[in-house]
Amino acid sequence: MAGKVKWVTDIEKSVLINNFEKRGWIQVSDTEDWNFYWMSVQTIRTVFSVDTGYRLTDEQMVNHFPNHYELTRKDLMIKNIKRYRKEMEKEGSPLAEKDENGKYLYLDFVPVTFMLPADYNLFLWRSSGRIKKWSRDSRTSTFMAASSGKEAYVISLYIDNPLLIGGKKFDLRLYVLVTTYRPLKCYMYKLGFCRFCTVKYTPSTSELDNMFVHLTNVAIQKHGDDYNHVHGGKWTVSNLRLYLESTRGREVTGRLFDQIHWIMVQSLKAVAPVMNNDKHCFECYGYDIIIDDRLKPWLIEVNASPSLTSSTANDRILKYNLMNDTLNIVTPNGEIPDCRWNRSPPREALGNYQVLYDEEQAQSESAERDLRSRSGQSLGPRGARANTLRPGPANTLRPALANTLRPAPATWK
Repeated sequence: MAGKVKWVTDIEKSVLINNFEKRGWIQVSDTEDWNFYWMSVQTIRTVFSVDTGYRLTDEQMVNHFPNHYELTRKDLMIKNIKRYRKEMEKEGSPLAEKDENGKYLYLDFVPVTFMLPADYNLFLWRSSGRIKKWSRDSRTSTFMAASSGKEAYVISLYIDNPLLIGGKKFDLRLYVLVTTYRPLKCYMYKLGFCRFCTVKYTPSTSELDNMFVHLTNVAIQKHGDDYNHVHGGKWTVSNLRLYLESTRGREVTGRLFDQIHWIMVQSLKAVAPVMNNDKHCFECYGYDIIIDDRLKPWLIEVNASPSLTSSTANDRILKYNLMNDTLNIVTPNGEIPDCRWNRSPPREALGNYQVLYDEEQAQSESAERDLRSRSGQSLGPRGARANTLRPGPANTLRPALANTLRPAPATWK
């Protein structure tokens, strides 16, 4: 569509604004006609509030889904994942298979979590004798009615056996772009990073309150005496992969990353039915993953507005490229947005993104297999990669079929 894109943002970050300017887009105020608005989660509530009466046109696009909090607010994320598990059980899906102890084999990817005070009695029963292992993760004041006068808390089991590198705890920050929830279409960014603590890990209760041992957030670690301002306490995901391949083996490492991809897809599927799939929206999420010493990945939380602040030169380059590649996908050719676009950008527009899951393609491939099976055609070796998310050719990840694609249990040594 001809004409210059008119943009607005209430997030003054250079990695974002520089990307707008290099495209020759025109900055306007939010009271003028605009085409592209990169906004905070607070602003998105106002835009989609029934009180404002604001209606987006076909030539307007925003960077959040109206109820993104179904995934990015921890209490709601857990609620939706629990509902998803029950639905899979009801359907008799192999995804809901459990072991002899009643633990999910394939959907056990979030730490045991309770909402207090609603789950108080269950929490006391499950945590008997292990209170110290639990952490008050975050307050969710909107979880309970304000009139109740009570606070609500999300309580999660602390992963006390994290994988350590150099004796230090770390987590992964990975980026996932969703362009539509129905059908689900999402992309994973290949250039994520690991965030390290500055002090060596110990499970001792004497260090329980030492944030430099347990919390990987850069906002906390940068105040530590041992913080390195050159690399910012970060590794690239590619460096992590090389390290694991050399210490644990290539196959085991590949299976670990397969399961991380699996977690991302299943978390998005869990919220897809309740997400307001507004055609004017897309979202770039920040996934926080912790790997334990058995190489089992755990989803800790999903961020609606992952930080665009740069702590190092490499950090700035990564986030600038992240924004550049995101804009290339959601605004094809840098033209005025058209919310009716088919959400299928050309491969050359993906940059460092790769297709994580394409529901339409998955359904098409499933239908084709069914047809070939009924017609007696060969489907290849039995079980050939049927239970993994191994990277496919041409910069894509093979889509996970809804009820058949399962990773092996994460018990590799």
